[in-house]
Amino acid sequence: MSKTGSCLCGAITYAVSGPLRHVVYCHCEQCRKTSGNFVAAISARRTSVQISGKPQWYKSSKAARRGFCPTCGGNLFWDGQGENISIMAGTLNSSADLLAIGHIFVADKAGYVQICDELPQAEQNEPMITKW
Repeated sequence: MSKTGSCLCGAITYAVSGPLRHVVYCHCEQCRKTSGNFVAAISARRTSVQISGKPQWYKSSKAARRGFCPTCGGNLFWDGQGENISIMAGTLNSSADLLAIGHIFVADKAGYVQICDELPQAEQNEPMITKW
C-alpha cells in the first residue's frame, strides 16, 4: 500500500511505501491540546515513511515528540521514537480504504465528546487496539 499526504500549505509532504495500521482515535490531553479535539491517527513503520520539507518537532513528553508544519501549523506526526511513527489520518491525500479500529485514552476525553460507535475503548493506551 502506498499513501501520500501533506500539511495544509503543502510545505511538508510525506509518502508511506509500506503497510499502515488502521485509524485509532486518541482522546489524551496532549492530542486534544495539539489538535483542538481528539486525534485520528494511522501508524506506519518508520523505515517506510519519507518526509519532504522540514517539520518542526516539539518534545511533548519524555516518551514522544510531535511534528508539525512551521508555516501553517498543521499537526502531522506523533513520534514515540520506536519502530513506528503515527501520522494524523486527516493529512492523507486519500483515506477511503482505511477503517477506524478503536479509541484510546477515553478517560481523558473532552466532556462534550460522546462516543457513539461500537469500536473498542480503552481508558488509557491499549496495545490490543494500537498494535497491527
